Amino acid sequence: MSKKVALVTGAGQGIGEAIAKRLAKDGFAVALVARHADALEKVKQEIEAEGGQALVVTADVAKRDEVFAAVEKTVAELGDFNVIVNNAGVAPTTPIDTVTPEDLDYVYSINVGGVIWGTQAAHAAFKKLGHPGKIINATSQAGVVGNPNLTVYSSSKFAIRGITQVTARELAEEGTTVNAFAPGIVKTPMMYDIAHKVGQNAGKDDEWGMQTFAKDIALKRLSEASDVANAVAFLAGPDSDYITGQTLEVDGGMQFH
Repeated sequence: MSKKVALVTGAGQGIGEAIAKRLAKDGFAVALVARHADALEKVKQEIEAEGGQALVVTADVAKRDEVFAAVEKTVAELGDFNVIVNNAGVAPTTPIDTVTPEDLDYVYSINVGGVIWGTQAAHAAFKKLGHPGKIINATSQAGVVGNPNLTVYSSSKFAIRGITQVTARELAEEGTTVNAFAPGIVKTPMMYDIAHKVGQNAGKDDEWGMQTFAKDIALKRLSEASDVANAVAFLAGPDSDYITGQTLEVDGGMQFH
């Protein structure tokens, strides 16, 4: 693949970091986006040590203007724009009786707002550059089948699947594809935090909390972040050109569709 440009939100750790590194390995110049530059600088250095190209861009995906500015900076400094991975997200544990208006505002502004603003900004860049691109959104296994104790997070991830389908239809005539990836139980700081809180709420330990989610994995192992990055690399590359509006589940066989 000739060098193209991708932007990954939430690129400072976990799945976002793994995606950024995989896309750089595949020949993309990668814009690394998150709220804090320190973690991004570390990822940038690791990409460059492997011969890749990376750009650090700080932005809060909940703020539309900052997302547009991040895309514009990417185009200005890397020279093109081909793929956006709207990966940034938060996942507080929210049993239904505990949900507050603040929970909704916080989670939806990042998880759902970030996808909408990222899609808008990417589409504007594609039009200005005169070519189509690829929009890739992070949903979740919890956005395919609802998980207990995750009312706000799970519902936000269902919303992302809907946004993916709607925008795929809107942008198809231009040649831009919009797809989503749905990770399962991935060994990331976010997932360990969820497991801890679910176990704590039930008076159990962290392992019990993790197994409430992991017990149905057909492949009998938790996911590595690289497993998810491999799937995103497929959606970002030319082999997925005839795929749009889909959610690719990367969950080790938790659900079959």
